[in-house]
Amino acid sequence: MEVTKNFVKHKRPCADGFRWFLKNHQKGCDYQPLLDALVDAGRVDDAQWLLTQFGPTDAVLKADAIEAESIVFAGTLEIQGNIEVASVVRAGRAIHTGGGIRAGHAIVAGENIRASGGIRSGTSIEAGGDIKAGGLDVQEDLRCGGDVRVEGDLFCGGKFSVGGNVFVRRDLTSNGAIHCGKNIRTGGSITGLNCISAGNGIECGGTIVCEGHLEANWGIKAQEAIVANGMIKAGESLFAVEEIRAGEGYGIYAGLVVQFDAWEASAQVRAKVKPERLMSGWWSGSFTA
Repeated sequence: MEVTKNFVKHKRPCADGFRWFLKNHQKGCDYQPLLDALVDAGRVDDAQWLLTQFGPTDAVLKADAIEAESIVFAGTLEIQGNIEVASVVRAGRAIHTGGGIRAGHAIVAGENIRASGGIRSGTSIEAGGDIKAGGLDVQEDLRCGGDVRVEGDLFCGGKFSVGGNVFVRRDLTSNGAIHCGKNIRTGGSITGLNCISAGNGIECGGTIVCEGHLEANWGIKAQEAIVANGMIKAGESLFAVEEIRAGEGYGIYAGLVVQFDAWEASAQVRAKVKPERLMSGWWSGSFTA
């Protein structure tokens, strides 16, 4: 694809970026070489703007490893080893690596991000599709349109928003709100310093600690305790081996999407002791995992 002066002008670029283009590529330039030239000139934001305007390609970049200041590629990155960049790694389609991914700033893919090793971003991670990694550490927001699967721990320093399912083999920790479109399942604990919500259910191998409201449209189950500083709301059953405790002045609700006649089977509440302010649900005694 050739990017011409009129083509760029039609997209209404910033004045400084358009002057750079006229000075360096007056007669136009192929798409990926122009992205490379922008990155080499330190104009990473302009390269990302161009990729947003003109979209992904079917090109594939294969390499043993990438170590650079930044990389903006319109197609798919297929890297055998590690990707290490000081600033941004962005692909119009997928990012696949046999090692890990480490970026000083953002990691962005239009489709899937898959790493056999860990993924670490100094700012944000965004994927239009799934994210799969050995471990995941993002200092600001994480946004994923598909599923997230992590074989180790997952830490998010900002908002955590996933359109599909979340599976974390160990602990899930987020300093911002956790929103999952489907199910959240962890082998360890879940800690959220804001609200936690799931479009389907939540299943936790440890303790759920939520500094805001905790809610799931299906059930919530923890192998240890469920503790929130706000309300606790489950569309179906609510299980904890230890305590279930809502914040001061807030209630605990189970069975909100279950007909009252089916509460005994599908809106059970089980914990070591009956929770205070249990506003709805069928209390059925202590729960043994």
